[in-house]
Amino acid sequence: MGRVIDSDELPGNSSPVRSSQLGCDPGAPRRQRRRAAGEGYQRPFAEYNLAAWQALLRWREDHPGPLILDSGCGTGDSSLALNQRHPEAWIIAVDKSIARLARRGLGAAAPMLHQQARCCFVLGDLVDLWRLMAAAGWQFERHYLLYPNPWPKPGMRLRRWPLHPVWPDLLRLSAVVEMRSNWEVYAAEFVQGLQLQGWRGQLQRLAWQAQPLSPFEAKYQASGHSLWQVVGSAGSSG
Repeated sequence: MGRVIDSDELPGNSSPVRSSQLGCDPGAPRRQRRRAAGEGYQRPFAEYNLAAWQALLRWREDHPGPLILDSGCGTGDSSLALNQRHPEAWIIAVDKSIARLARRGLGAAAPMLHQQARCCFVLGDLVDLWRLMAAAGWQFERHYLLYPNPWPKPGMRLRRWPLHPVWPDLLRLSAVVEMRSNWEVYAAEFVQGLQLQGWRGQLQRLAWQAQPLSPFEAKYQASGHSLWQVVGSAGSSG
């Protein structure tokens, strides 16, 4: 199995994702039906995520306007790039890594969030914050998931977002979601997950990017990986 490469490693030195799984997980439709009949993901919220959520609510009171969500923002380079792409919106950028968000002024002894330009960087776990946002009815103009951990080992497949129990909450946050990955199987499972929830999902190979959106994108592109993009929109999957 290929290991997950950290974006801080040298450019162009990334191994492609390797897995014994060659296609979409066949158990996904059954799990989606079972979850649809349940009460949703019930894991207790961590205290630090509740604290981050309260800080984010206070921030939002003073910052009205359209929102873009950058989930798993890493070092925040992607968030600043998205700020250029969506200058009219506030970018809420979330990551659980103190080491990466330290570049944006967050850390173990720092506040739970920090604003830079029109980006609000939040230190927290996506599973909890997505559920809190969804329960509060937050709506984003667009939701970006740029190169999420692919968890290529079949035994870890339920950690992939389209197979994770939090998937329905993720989809409640925006009518448009964009995901990029360097593993085609993950991208295909993302499309399948969208369609199982009644969404439209388009999978395409991502053309070479003169200005990569994130350090991972720059690394994978420099390493010669095939990159994949999924754009999903709410509504009939047709």
